[in-house]
Amino acid sequence: MKKKLFSVILFVTCGGLTACGVTHEYKQPDVAFPEGYRGGKSIAKESPADSSVALLPYKAFFADSKLLALIDSAVAHNIDMQIALKNIDYAHESLNVAQLGQLPTLNVEVQYTKSKSNQYLAGGVLQWEADIWGKIRSKKKSALANYLKTGEAAKAVRTKLVAEVASGYYNLLMLDTQLEISRKNLDFADTTLKMIRLQFDAGQGTSLGIQQQEALRQNIAGSLPVLEQKISAQENALSILCGSMPGDIKRERTLLSTKVADSLPAGIPSALLQNRPDVREAELALRGAHADMGTAKASLYPSLTLSAKGGVEAVKASDWFNLPGALLGSVQGGLLQPIFQRGQLKAQYNQSKIVRDKAELLFKSAVIQAVGDVSNALVKLDKVKEQEVFVEQRSTTLHKAVDNAGLLFTAGMATYLDVLTAQSNSLQADLDLASVRSQHLTAMSDLYRALGGGWR
Repeated sequence: MKKKLFSVILFVTCGGLTACGVTHEYKQPDVAFPEGYRGGKSIAKESPADSSVALLPYKAFFADSKLLALIDSAVAHNIDMQIALKNIDYAHESLNVAQLGQLPTLNVEVQYTKSKSNQYLAGGVLQWEADIWGKIRSKKKSALANYLKTGEAAKAVRTKLVAEVASGYYNLLMLDTQLEISRKNLDFADTTLKMIRLQFDAGQGTSLGIQQQEALRQNIAGSLPVLEQKISAQENALSILCGSMPGDIKRERTLLSTKVADSLPAGIPSALLQNRPDVREAELALRGAHADMGTAKASLYPSLTLSAKGGVEAVKASDWFNLPGALLGSVQGGLLQPIFQRGQLKAQYNQSKIVRDKAELLFKSAVIQAVGDVSNALVKLDKVKEQEVFVEQRSTTLHKAVDNAGLLFTAGMATYLDVLTAQSNSLQADLDLASVRSQHLTAMSDLYRALGGGWR
């Protein structure tokens, strides 16, 4: 009878080794990608997937050596980045645990029983659960998906970090430029004020002209402390991103001398499945939820456990070593079918299906959001480029107007109001040009991030 029972258990076990899981294999959900991104002239719809700037490492995308040094420091020392890397380490240990799931467990036991005669027992119990329904395999798949997901999360942190450092650096260059423009205009306002006072002393002007020019000068002078405070705050923000205490930030280029790319190929939308870390993270979360659903369903079915027990047994502890007389051993097999817990297990399985469906919706949402991010970045880049052309032309025109107003005022052919208006308009145009150039550079890094660049 025991021999027959063992044969049945062995047959079921061998069948379980090759049995399929109770849930179907994971299949990536169908996503209807558009042929190209909506809006933007920076890329053709037929652009191949491997032409995207997202494939470029950040060291090849950014040209400013000081900016690259900042990004390197941020990647190495940023606190959020280090936390993301620790999450990867933790998930890796969880994966190691899951991969040991199909190995048998061994417990050592020592017993002493006192009755009419003493009994001493020492041995080990080896237990192993046959993975008939794929429950253990599903747990391994879930652990693997979670491990890979933490890796993609770290890549997403890095992509965001690179873009934030670049944006902060370009904003710092803009503030430097605005401060330099304001100081030059302050010097020019001082010169104009002296000229108006000389004409007033010569009886060719009024005190109103002096007051107006003084007010313009005071307005320019008052903007300098504000810009200096913003520069300090931006330097501190960049220092913190780099994981260091607030301090000075080195930069060698001016904003208007920084290289600006005119065309940034974005590839095709379906490439986001591979290039965007957050999209990959969302799909891995779906894979994990699918595997968890398989684990929950497998729990509804009987589990087969084999156990082997071996050791030594004797009436006296000293007789343990009287072999083979003291040896004991047994092999047992059990098939456990949940009955009273079935309602609870069924509810847990239904919950796992809901979690899986929710994860699929989140994946699709991440894809749609990614396509939207790229489309918005493309439109922003194109429109900022168009705006920069007009603002630059306006700045050039108003610089000429200031020169002409000064000459005409000296010749008595223009009033001080003409000079004030020309100066004020020129100052604002220069500040606008610095702002638009900064937006242009930031739009480049935003598109780079939207496409999934920066983690390679």
